Formats: sequence, C-alpha cells, structure tokens
Amino acid sequence: MIRDSLGAFTGSDTGADRVVPPTGFTASLTLFAAGAMAFLAVFALALSLAAGRLATSWGEELARASTLRISAPAGQQAQQTDAALRLLQQTPGVASARALSEEEQQALLEPWFGPDLPLADLPVPQLIEIIEQGEGFDPAGLRLRLQAEVPGAVLDDHTRWRRPLVAAAGKLRLLGAVSILLIAGAVAAMVTLAANAALAANAQVIAVLRLVGATDGLIARAFVRRFTLRALGGAALGAAAGSGALLLLPSAEETAGFLTGLAFVGWHWVFPLLVPLLTAAVAFAATAIAARRVLGDLR
Repeated sequence: MIRDSLGAFTGSDTGADRVVPPTGFTASLTLFAAGAMAFLAVFALALSLAAGRLATSWGEELARASTLRISAPAGQQAQQTDAALRLLQQTPGVASARALSEEEQQALLEPWFGPDLPLADLPVPQLIEIIEQGEGFDPAGLRLRLQAEVPGAVLDDHTRWRRPLVAAAGKLRLLGAVSILLIAGAVAAMVTLAANAALAANAQVIAVLRLVGATDGLIARAFVRRFTLRALGGAALGAAAGSGALLLLPSAEETAGFLTGLAFVGWHWVFPLLVPLLTAAVAFAATAIAARRVLGDLR
C-alpha cells in the first residue's frame, strides 16, 4: 500500500482525488498543524545555529586573548605595569600586550556602575590585554614568572569562560535537534488524527468504492496524496512566515544583545526550504500508515 501511495505523486489521479472531500475540519486541521509546526521548526533551527555561531565567535576571541590584572598600591601600580609589559614583550607566543587606558576601563565598568564612576578615586586594578600568536604562550610558566617579578599580577587566560560556552553550544544544538524531532512527532500525530477522522467519515464511501471494484491501493493513494499536499502547503506558509519574522528581528550589527543575529546566514537559508519537504514526508508516512490500518479495520 505504501508503494501504491508513492505512485500518487507520479501523476494526477482525479478519480482517486474525488474520494477525499476537499474541504472540512480535517483540511483546516492539517493546514494549521503543518504551518504552526513549520513556523516553530524554523525558529528552533535559527536559535540552534545562532547559538552555535555566537559560541564559536566568542570562543575564538577568548582563545586568542588573555587578560592580566595588576592590583598594587597606587604608588607601585605604574611600576608593576611597566614591569609586566616588559616581561610580556619577552614572552614567546605573545603577539602584543597593552595596558588599557582609563577611558577603556571606565567603559568596561559603566554597564554595572554607571557613567559617573570616579575611577581615579577608586583602587581599580590595571588591566593589560594580551593577544597570542602561533601556538600561544605557556600560562603556567608565565604565571611563575609573574609571581616572581610582578607579585600583584593575576593572569586570566579565559579558560573558565571558553569551556561553558562550548558546553552550552553543544547543549543548544542538542536541544534544537530534540525540538525538531518533537515537532516532527507532533505533525505526524496531528496528520494521523486528521487522516483517521477523514477515513472514518468516508467509511460508507469506501464501502461503495470497494463494491464497484476499487482497490485499497486506490483509496489509500487518494488520502495520502490529499493530506501530503495539505501538509506541504501549510508547512510552506509556516516556513515563509517564520523566515519573514526572523528577518524582522534586530541584526547583530544593530545591537549587542544575546538574541541578536537570530537568523540564517549564508547557505543556512537552505534549511527553511527543507522544512516543508520534511513535513510533507512525515505527513506522507503518517497518512500511509493510518490508511493501511483503518482500511484494514473497515473490511
């Protein structure tokens, strides 16, 4: 029967199409379920891919940069800063090292303490930005040298920040995959319910068709074709609406929020195009299985 259903898409069978009523609540249910699930699938894919891009970007930036924090009395901070810069210039794997200006440190603290923070009057540590090159430097060896020559220096190689990002990206990708599977399951369940309802409503028509010689393959082909096309149309509308909604969201260049850039980039725009096809495939399989079971019960 499933093989016969596949033949429904090799050509138009108007006689079989008339078996299934073109309107009714099953049509609306299938269109709505497919459209809603496709809309959610597009957002689940976009969120998963955007989270992966964000984690990769932040991880690469953190992997090539480190921070040296110097906490010392006011009279010694400038001296220790100069000593740290000289030491870093002699360290293999360090491309550049520079002390952040007072304005830059003010900008870093402004989101937490406001623009009027009297930085000059507070014992704020001096920050030094370190950019790595090649294989990078040896953090353990650099810490030992800093401990001996710059006792007020604390090295942060951002390892504790990179690991949670990588772990979070992996979990978000897994969550996206699970969401897609759940959405596919919901589509299959809704289409199965709609197909069962349509088959049950047409039980007398099916009995008459059998009396005049119609095979179960012809009847199943009619239901599979109609419900698959309904799911395909609804999913196409839902995927288009989801893609349009993503385009209306702020881009990553407009604001630095966590959920900016929640859109497909480059070849990833292929995924919304695949959503209707996958939805149609799920609807095809669900309807074929439901038709086989219900037609067997109606014998």
